[in-house]
Amino acid sequence: MINKSVVFLLAALAALPAFAGQRVSVRPRSMGDSSDQPIIREIIEMERQAKEASIRRDAEFSRRTLSDDYVDITPLGQVHTKEDTISARKSGQLRYETINVTDMVVRVYGDTAIVTARADVKGHQLGEDFSGPYRYTRVWVRRAGHWEAVSYQATVTQ
Repeated sequence: MINKSVVFLLAALAALPAFAGQRVSVRPRSMGDSSDQPIIREIIEMERQAKEASIRRDAEFSRRTLSDDYVDITPLGQVHTKEDTISARKSGQLRYETINVTDMVVRVYGDTAIVTARADVKGHQLGEDFSGPYRYTRVWVRRAGHWEAVSYQATVTQ
């Protein structure tokens, strides 16, 4: 019998071409249900789209994919809402030049998916450089058949 972690790893690796040009690794979790693999691929794709939308400052992506009660907690502990995020993207006050995602782990609990990952970023906010390594957690919830981000939290790492 094939170990479920190996099945997860193979399925995750099949989804990695979506991250062409990025350094992304998806680590298998110790337990998992092979029926979660299609959901994991969907979430990996949502994460890829979120990264690209951040670089392009795509406010429409935020409007479509952030829940109305979305909460973003910054590395400095500031709390931002969906509207704060959309406004920051529209105004250009938050600018990402690059985002390289690695060490991504997706855990699925029914209609909820939790993503943890490392992101090495280069960018500026209000003219201040915030480049460096971060770890983040994003929570996705499936509502009416569509995935919405309900929470995001980033922490500066060394």
